Amino acid sequence: MRRIIILCGMLCMYLATYSQNVIKDNTTMTKQDISVLGKENAIDLISKEWMLVTAKKDDKVNTMTASWGGIGFLWNKPVAIIFIRPERYTHDFIEASDRLTLSFYGEEHRKALQICGSKSGRDTDKIKEAELSPIQLESGSITFEQSRMTLDCRKLFKSDMQAANFIDKSLLERWYNDQPGGGLHTIYVVEIENVYTK
Repeated sequence: MRRIIILCGMLCMYLATYSQNVIKDNTTMTKQDISVLGKENAIDLISKEWMLVTAKKDDKVNTMTASWGGIGFLWNKPVAIIFIRPERYTHDFIEASDRLTLSFYGEEHRKALQICGSKSGRDTDKIKEAELSPIQLESGSITFEQSRMTLDCRKLFKSDMQAANFIDKSLLERWYNDQPGGGLHTIYVVEIENVYTK
């Protein structure tokens, strides 16, 4: 009898944890024309508001906070450029998928972005800890209900940074030379296929 009670307790704990991470269909965000990006200050959007970079691998989702990147126009497509260090757990997810999302949040969600930028999905369920609610977009990409704006993207290009290519060597020294952040970034150019807002 005691075993049954313990097993029931363990099952309840598992179900409670699992229910926190269930991915729901999108019912909170609306697809917009890409021109809505013209109303945003792209530099502030990425450097000050920050963003979550989110990708799916098999049946798992991982996300990380990023504050380096850009939005522009390349190969006659609206694109974003992101920089991910290979040591980051999210790097594995981006490598395994053709798609990813870049999502932006109001100041009221700053703590969630701090959690997602300081903890690894290898060690903890940071999505749960940050109290984010994953939702699936039409394309199958994942974002979060709390996002005020999400860019649904498809990978076009990647390249690994090379130390020899730095013209301004002080940047290499400042950001990469035995610094705790890790190695040289992988650069991804992604097409912004859809924009969603609340």
